[in-house]
Amino acid sequence: MRLGVLDVGSNTVHLLVVDAHRGAHPTPMHSEKTVLRLAEQINKNGELSKKGIDDLVEAVESAKEAAKRLGCEEVMAFATSAVREASNAGKVLRKVADETGVELRVLTGEQEARLTFLAVRRWYGWSAGQLLVLDIGGGSLEVAMGIDEEPELAESLPLGAGRLTRTRFSKDPPTRSELVATSAWLEDQLGDLAKRISKLGEPDRVVATSKTFRSLARLAGAAPSAAGPRVRRVLTDTALRQLISFISRMSSDDLAELEGVSAGRAHQLVAGALVAQATMRALSLETLEICPWALREGVILRRLDHSNGADQTALMTGQGRHA
Repeated sequence: MRLGVLDVGSNTVHLLVVDAHRGAHPTPMHSEKTVLRLAEQINKNGELSKKGIDDLVEAVESAKEAAKRLGCEEVMAFATSAVREASNAGKVLRKVADETGVELRVLTGEQEARLTFLAVRRWYGWSAGQLLVLDIGGGSLEVAMGIDEEPELAESLPLGAGRLTRTRFSKDPPTRSELVATSAWLEDQLGDLAKRISKLGEPDRVVATSKTFRSLARLAGAAPSAAGPRVRRVLTDTALRQLISFISRMSSDDLAELEGVSAGRAHQLVAGALVAQATMRALSLETLEICPWALREGVILRRLDHSNGADQTALMTGQGRHA
């Protein structure tokens, strides 16, 4: 089965096409992104601007055509924090549906955390034990923890890299006082989360996903993407501290020149690094493993799981192909 996943995020509209069936490893066949920075097109009234809506419609239509051209049997389209938090979200969703025929499903922050956790659990398997999963997006930070496929804790905090860049920094690069103040503010914001997680006990494995964490790990010396997804990659608190002292002095244009940093996200890398550091400190984490699977893979895996019921019904009623 060839499936498409269309992810409308705070920064990009990302189409991922995979060949997959239940019980098998989803094989990526195609990936394409359009940088829209929708979160930056929210006006003072909290609405996604007309230009933002028009850009989104165009990007969704383009992705729809690409999915059709590539032979996708189904496209699962969803939106995260930028659309979710827009005060005119209903209007945005209707316009996208009317003009492209694509029905965008708006995920809650908790759903994002749970689906990302599912992807990480499947990647590492049961031997990973109690998993703690962190994901820094453009608008939010997702945290999930548990020993099963459904996490015991799944939360979303408005601490995304793009959000903090817009609301906490006035200069590029940010000033020293902005860095210090933001770090202190993050410590305060993460205090309650740390208490809730501590009640669940020690994790057996701590895993980070998302482009922000991948970029930070690459800059800290992790293997490049060309080495393949199964190479072990980590990010340590010591390496992150040293990295922040380096990148916090660089403009976003200069950061975009570094290997592993995309031009569309360079402007929010410093904020993302501060969120990563504050989270590691709040949760007393020394090392994070970087997982190549995240939200999009979680959506695919959940979709394949839902095909199980029909398959089992056919088997039990003698309608399976081997009956």
